[in-house]
Amino acid sequence: MERIRHLPSPPAPAGGDDDDPATYERNVENFIGTVRVPVGLAGPLRIDGGAAGGTYFVPLATTEAALVASYSRGAQLITRAGGCTARVLDARMRRAPVLVFDDLRATMLAAAWVRANVERLRTVAEATSHHAKLLAIETAIEGNHLYLDCAYETGEAAGQNMVTFATAALCAEFVAGAPVRPRSYAVESNASGDKKATAQALTATRGRRVCAEVTIPAALLEARLRVTPEMLAAYWRVGAVAATMTGTIGMQGMYANALAAFYLATGQDVACVAESAVGITRLEVAHDGALYACVTMPNIVVATVGGGTGLPTQRAATRMLARDGVPPTADALAEIVAAVTLAGEISLTASLCAHEFSAAHQRFARRGPGIPA
Repeated sequence: MERIRHLPSPPAPAGGDDDDPATYERNVENFIGTVRVPVGLAGPLRIDGGAAGGTYFVPLATTEAALVASYSRGAQLITRAGGCTARVLDARMRRAPVLVFDDLRATMLAAAWVRANVERLRTVAEATSHHAKLLAIETAIEGNHLYLDCAYETGEAAGQNMVTFATAALCAEFVAGAPVRPRSYAVESNASGDKKATAQALTATRGRRVCAEVTIPAALLEARLRVTPEMLAAYWRVGAVAATMTGTIGMQGMYANALAAFYLATGQDVACVAESAVGITRLEVAHDGALYACVTMPNIVVATVGGGTGLPTQRAATRMLARDGVPPTADALAEIVAAVTLAGEISLTASLCAHEFSAAHQRFARRGPGIPA
């Protein structure tokens, strides 16, 4: 791996003492201190995105040796190939309430009322926020249960709380105005996919749906990673069979590594890795013999406001991704996540095909004095 020179200097944290409880009062209860996680930079990574454009050094917070090195290796390869293309294809945050009725007939009546009164429900839901926009309400009946799938646009926020407040108002309006009253209801039924891997996560979107792709010449792949496009494509087919045999949702190698490290570094909701790690990696030989690599990630949950994004060190990490002094948008963050994830998928697969996976971990995770085995 070539040495990276001229790394950008991290900007100094701003906005208060890191040890001052007041800094964290909106983020944690019963505060006793902070946990330090080391941060490394993966790059350079060149991205041609709809919102992200240019060459980035991506902050990744992790305690796992070899992780940043692997993502850097893949990022450098992508950059040498001219960069990757990344696009946000959809953006929506979901909340899925459930209403319980006496019988099926009442449930069907309630579903019909919801479908006929979408604009009424939209008005009360959107009144709870300056940014929430109700995009759609889908209904699903299971006996005397009515499930609503409420999808919102949430701007620069991830919007988990925003859609909860909006949906609570929507449910209250149903109770006040519908011709049939539910015996009970809950603002979340466990059907939205919030913080869990679900089959619907591949076809629906909760967060941002992003694709990133790159074509890497065979000669470059062989020179840098000591593998051929045919080797990577063959391994991908083996991995697809293994994923099917084990019931994996999607087909990917290590999405959670990039997601968790990026989410920690930039103050995202780390628990959303559970849904964000559902996706599909594809490696195949292009018509000219090059490697075509693509990741499809339907549920990247990132934000530039809210949650932990405003904390000093997390804000500093995000500022490292600014361009010409302009902070990245949530769409830009999502495209950067997809691009660095793509870099990791290529690097991981190549290390396995070249039989370097074990040696790399021995090199970077070597034991030091006083470190227990």
